[in-house]
Amino acid sequence: MTAGTFNALTDVPGIRVGHATRIGEGALTGTTCVLVPPGSVCAVDGRGGAPSTRETAALDPRYSVRHPDAIVLTGGSSYGLSTAHGVLDALESEVEPLVPAAALFDLGRGGDFHAHPGPAVGVEALTAALTSDGHVAQGNVGAGTGAITAEMKGGLGTASVVLPGGIVVAALVAMNAHGSAVDPRDGLPYGHALGERREFPLTPPDADEVLAGRARLEETARSRTTRKPLNTVIGVIATNAVLTHAEAFRLAGAAQDGLPLAIQPSHCLGDGDTIFSVATSAVPSTTDLDTLLAAATAATARAVVHGVLAAESVTTPWGHIAAYRELYPGAHQVPNPRDTPEDR
Repeated sequence: MTAGTFNALTDVPGIRVGHATRIGEGALTGTTCVLVPPGSVCAVDGRGGAPSTRETAALDPRYSVRHPDAIVLTGGSSYGLSTAHGVLDALESEVEPLVPAAALFDLGRGGDFHAHPGPAVGVEALTAALTSDGHVAQGNVGAGTGAITAEMKGGLGTASVVLPGGIVVAALVAMNAHGSAVDPRDGLPYGHALGERREFPLTPPDADEVLAGRARLEETARSRTTRKPLNTVIGVIATNAVLTHAEAFRLAGAAQDGLPLAIQPSHCLGDGDTIFSVATSAVPSTTDLDTLLAAATAATARAVVHGVLAAESVTTPWGHIAAYRELYPGAHQVPNPRDTPEDR
């Protein structure tokens, strides 16, 4: 297995991703739009106790089959779901588009509780997707802008894997989890060992740095025990393989299985973890389903790690939220620019 050209969701041909980001003037939030090829088979798997979603019932294989035109991941909690309406209006045609969406809680993280994304932000994310060149920005962008993972800054991450026969499996997640993505024993992300060759250029921080990082996270937790945020990981898992609706649902479930490999604990009562699956069905699969599902699990865990490593620290009106690179500077090394996807 190797990563694709972009090591991103866009390695699945036909998938396009765009972000709209709002930082400043009380805002710390954003929206990500995923454009889906016509006729794609889609499903959704929701876990945890606090989801915030739109049009997920339309993807249930027990009901009439509809094919989404786009999937929206957004900040702003339930308010942010209005971004999908902006995308819906922009895609309006003779046939009503289907735009499922999931939101994470980042209200007030920039200082203004009311500075949440609306329909215009959704249109901006859609426009960015339409003009995308395949590269997907990560970290404090789109739906990951205001995300927090445990007491550390979260972000948006993506990863892909290419299987024999040209089958691609790729994941994109916005990291706003209740559980931690970092092992407190060694200061390394839980999912880093699943990376492709040279994908995560990390070395264990020394013992003093591990203790200092843990102490800072504990202090952040104590300083805001009276305003504990709600949490969610939202994302998309996609493949170009031919799948039935039942198999697409299994694909979403396999992606959910990747979260406990990279976040501990996962699927808590305060989480609303929601993963959409997309099968463009462009390539007949010569890979058995179990192998494809295992790739989805690993790609999702790797996407979580990318979101953690790409996140940047933020200072908000209610405190400083440190990112991984600030907490564990000794662990983070700059990748070799000569590395190619084949080297990973």
